[in-house]
Amino acid sequence: MAPSWVEKLTPSRPLGSDLLRHERAQSEIPVDKLSNFLFTEAVLRRQDRVLSLLKADKVFDNNFGGREERFRTALARAKRLQQLSVQHHWSREDDQMASELISEQGPYTLHNIMFLASLRDQGTPEQHKLFLEKAERYEYIGCYAQTELGHGSNIRGLETTATWDPEDKTFVIHSPHLTASKWWIGSLGRTATHAVVMAQLVIAGKSYGPHPFVVQIRDLKTHEPMENIYVGDIGPKFGLNSADHGFLLLNNVKIPHINMLARFSSVDASTNKYVKPASASLAYVTLTLVRSAIVLQSGKVLARGVTIAIRYAAVRLQFQDRDAKEGETGENQVLNYTMVQIRILPLLAATFALHFTGRSMMALYQESQKKLTADLGKVSSAAGGPSPKAPFPATDLLADLHATSCGLKALASMTAAEGLEVCRRACGGHGYSNFCGIGSLYADYLPTTTWEGDIYMLTQQVARYLLKTARLVIDGNVSGNDTTRIFQAFIAQRDVGAAFDVLGQDDDILAAFAWRTSFLTFEALKHRDEENRSWNSLLVDFWRLSTAHSQYLVVKCFHDTVHSTNTDSELGEETVMLMRKLFRLYALHTLEQEGSEFLSSGAVTVQQIQLARTKAVMKLLEEIRPHAVKLVDAWRFPDWQLDSSLGRYDGKVYEDLFKRVSELNPLNKLTIDPYPNSAVLVQKDERGGFKSKL
Repeated sequence: MAPSWVEKLTPSRPLGSDLLRHERAQSEIPVDKLSNFLFTEAVLRRQDRVLSLLKADKVFDNNFGGREERFRTALARAKRLQQLSVQHHWSREDDQMASELISEQGPYTLHNIMFLASLRDQGTPEQHKLFLEKAERYEYIGCYAQTELGHGSNIRGLETTATWDPEDKTFVIHSPHLTASKWWIGSLGRTATHAVVMAQLVIAGKSYGPHPFVVQIRDLKTHEPMENIYVGDIGPKFGLNSADHGFLLLNNVKIPHINMLARFSSVDASTNKYVKPASASLAYVTLTLVRSAIVLQSGKVLARGVTIAIRYAAVRLQFQDRDAKEGETGENQVLNYTMVQIRILPLLAATFALHFTGRSMMALYQESQKKLTADLGKVSSAAGGPSPKAPFPATDLLADLHATSCGLKALASMTAAEGLEVCRRACGGHGYSNFCGIGSLYADYLPTTTWEGDIYMLTQQVARYLLKTARLVIDGNVSGNDTTRIFQAFIAQRDVGAAFDVLGQDDDILAAFAWRTSFLTFEALKHRDEENRSWNSLLVDFWRLSTAHSQYLVVKCFHDTVHSTNTDSELGEETVMLMRKLFRLYALHTLEQEGSEFLSSGAVTVQQIQLARTKAVMKLLEEIRPHAVKLVDAWRFPDWQLDSSLGRYDGKVYEDLFKRVSELNPLNKLTIDPYPNSAVLVQKDERGGFKSKL
C-alpha cells in the first residue's frame, strides 16, 4: 500500500469527474435512445446480463504476465465461458456478447468464428450430424486452416493437396513443400482437435482448385498429434499473444470421402467425377461472412479508441486559450482545440458510418443465404441436377456481396487501425501507457488489415467486379443493382457534366461520391480495354477505384440511415439533425482528403473543396463538439470492457492511473540490487500471489 500522505493527495482542480459532468450537461442528446437505435434494447439488456456474470468471476480479471501465462489465462477463461454458456443456457448471441466484452482472442475464438461457420455454411445435413453437432458441444474443437507459410492472399496458389484415391474412396491430404505448411491458423497451435483444411482437390492428376476438408489433428483422449501430422504454435507476435496461432504439416494423411464439405461441390464416389458448384463464388461463402463481420466490428473497435480519446481530451487541461477573456486564467480543455477536434471528431463520425455499413452488410449476407438455400432446394429437386444455363440468382447476389465485402473489409479495417493510432497519439504521453487502453487494442486489431485478405490485394477483386459490371452496362445487359444504376446515370450525364451542391444538399454529396466511382471505373476500363494496359500497371488505379467505391458505399449507408423515416421516429428531431451533421462531417472530410479525384472527375469544383475545408468542416466540428462526450457514451462501453484509466466514464483519470501504477504493478514489489559488480539481481521479492488489473 502507498503511504498515508500519498493516499491523501488529490488531482488539481477542476476534477475530471466535474469536467465530464459539465460535458454531458451541455448536450441534450438522449443517450439511451441513441444507444437503443444503434444496438436495440434487447442487445443492451443482454450486455448488462452477461457483463454482470463476467465481472463476478475472477478468472476474467486481466493480469500482468508473459506469453505463456497469458495463454494459460485465456484458456482458463475460454473454458469458463463455455461452462457459463451451458449453465445459463446462453444463445449464440449471448456467447458472442461475452466474447465481445472480454475483447480477447483466445483458444476457442477461431472455433466459434470460422470452424463452426464453415461446417454450418458449407456442410451437408449428413456432415452437420457428423461434425457440426459435436463441434457445437465442444467435443470437437476446430480451426480454419487456409493460409500457408508461402501463400496468404492468393488462395488459388495454395500448395496443400487433397488427392482423390478411387481405390479406397478416400482423400489423401499432403503438404508437398515446407511452404505448404499451414501458418497463422488461430486455435491450431495447442488447442484444436480438428481443422477445416483448404487444399487443392486433385482427381486423376487434374486440379480442381481449393476445397474444404475436415481433418482430425489431435487424438481426442491424449490430445497428441495424429500420425503423420506435425503441428505447433508459431511463437510470439506483435499482438494477440493470448491466442495460439499455429503451423500444420501433413504427410499423406488419409481422410474418408465424407470429410470433404460438400454442400456446394463434391466428388461422386461411384463415378470418381467432380460435381462442380453452381457458381465459383460459392467457394467464398465463409470468407464473405467473416469479411462482412469485420466491417461491422471495425466501427465498434474504432469507437472504443474514440471513446477513450474524447473522454480524456475533455478531462485533460493544457495551456490557456490565447484569446481568453480578461480574468479567465484556467487552462483549456484539450478537446476545445480545433487541431484535436479535426483528428478525433471525423473518426467519431466514422464509427457511426462503419456501424451502419456493417449492419447493412450483415443484412445483405443473411438475404443471400436465404436465397441460396431456396435456390439449392430447387436444384436438388430437379431431375438430372442443375443445368449450366439455369438461373441461379442467389449466386449473382453472392458475387456482388463478395466484391463488396472485399472492398469494405479493406477500407473499414484500415480506417479502424489507422484511427486507433490517431486516438492514441491524441492522448499525448499517457497514450503510450498500457493503462490508456488503446495500445493493446491497436496491437490486437492490427492483423485485421492482412488476415482474411490483404487490404491491397483485395482491391483487385473489387476492380474486377466493377470493370465487369461496366462492360455489362455498355452492352445493355444490366441486372438492376445499385452499381449498374450509378453507372447508367453517369453514362447518361457525362457529356453534359455534373453540378452537385455538396455544401448544401446531402443527396448531392452522395451523388458526387457515386460520380467519382463511375468516372474512375470507366477510366480504368478505357486503360484496360482500349489502351490494352497490363493488369499490373493498373494496380494502383485499381486500389484507388476500390477505395472510391467503398467510400461511396459507406457514405450511402450512412446517408440512407440518417434520412430514413424510421430514424426520424426512433431518435427525435434534435438527435437526427446531429446524426446528419455527423454524416456531413464524415462525407465532406473524406471528400476534402480525396479532393484531387473529385476534382478530376468533375464532381466538384476547386472552390467547393476549399469551402469544404475552410468553412463547412470547421463549422461542423464546432457544432458537434458540445455533444462529443454524449455521443461516445451512446456506444455503451462499460469501464470493465474499456479497461482504461484515461477513458473512465466518471472522469477520475489521474486517480485511477496513479492507483494502477503504484498499487497494482507487481514490479513495484521487487527490491533489486542495481550495482554492476554484484551478482544479486533481486534483494527482496514481495509479489507473492500478486494479481493486478491491467
